[in-house]
Amino acid sequence: MPGALDGVRILDMTRVLAGPYATMILGDLGADVIKVEAPGGSDDTRFWGPPFQNGMSAYYTAVNRNKRSIAVNLKEEKGKAIIRRLAKTADVVIHNFKTGTMEKFGLGYDELSSLNPRLIYCSITGFGETGPYRHLPGYDYIIQAMSGWMSINGTPSSGPLKVGVAIADVFTGLYAAIAIEAALLARAKTGRGQKIDLSLFDSAISTLVNVAANYLMSGNVPTPLGNEHPNIVPYSTYEASDGPIVIAVGNDRQFQAFCELLSDPTIGTDPRFQTNPGRVAHREELNKRISEEVKKRTRAEWKRLLDKKGIPCGPVQNLEQLFQHPQTLARNMVITMHHDKIGPLRLVGSPLKLSETKVSYRLPPPLAGEHNDEIIKEIMNETEEDE
Repeated sequence: MPGALDGVRILDMTRVLAGPYATMILGDLGADVIKVEAPGGSDDTRFWGPPFQNGMSAYYTAVNRNKRSIAVNLKEEKGKAIIRRLAKTADVVIHNFKTGTMEKFGLGYDELSSLNPRLIYCSITGFGETGPYRHLPGYDYIIQAMSGWMSINGTPSSGPLKVGVAIADVFTGLYAAIAIEAALLARAKTGRGQKIDLSLFDSAISTLVNVAANYLMSGNVPTPLGNEHPNIVPYSTYEASDGPIVIAVGNDRQFQAFCELLSDPTIGTDPRFQTNPGRVAHREELNKRISEEVKKRTRAEWKRLLDKKGIPCGPVQNLEQLFQHPQTLARNMVITMHHDKIGPLRLVGSPLKLSETKVSYRLPPPLAGEHNDEIIKEIMNETEEDE
């Protein structure tokens, strides 16, 4: 069966992570994604490494499958003309140039939507197209710092820390995919396209969720809690006899069930720990006593006992352990795609499990300009009637 977005054409003028991540999701769902770069390749991630496999970087492969590549020079009128032709045949244009750049090229929303009123035009920038920071670039690291993310990540002794992946880029990519799909649904009702203005800054703020809500309600500025949860205790990383394990007790019932596994019965009967607000108020002492208990058993023992009680838990795994885990393999979260010039590429699979319109892995990450002739021929045929 065709994918959910079969027949949808995406003109992808993005690079690095947020935009390419969004378009890969859409491509997995069946969309025809045409990746646009400058001759020789202008996506910086092509050169971010090691590791490389036959010249292709691992970073680039992470977010560029299910795309065809065309290389055009936007500084030349010929290149701009190709983009205009593509825009006539596209359902979506997505870019992550700085605010105003596409307009300087003559490829802004007003220009392209006049050629194709059904066009959905998605702009991804660091800070959005309005406000005093609209013209500034926005790398993920800067956004993590400015959005408050780093202020709550880490410990009092470590100071602010960034998340180990470019999380602001990832979330913005997800929001872009959601917004584009929503605009496609709206167009089905109205027949009109629209412009989407997305920023890494806004996306990062929105993902503060309960931490932001805590501040907005109380006025208390949160501090880094390391692996602790601001609203729930015990909900942390503890050292078992053979390594770290996360134990996440979500309610009072689970806490009492957890206490039944502890050799110190006074923990479960202590009136200070009977409710979650009490446990939060006495976080330090409770965690100290739980830590003494947890180190008496191995992670496997705790996993078996806690699973039986229905208490969420899991060992802290490295990536080797993750990608050998039977659950990872059972969910098809590791796939292999073959590129004629690069060879077999092991990639992370899609988390989207649709029963009818399943995701598909059709095209490996492309070389820059790999599909130039094919795409140029297509758009010439598709737009010749408008000439």
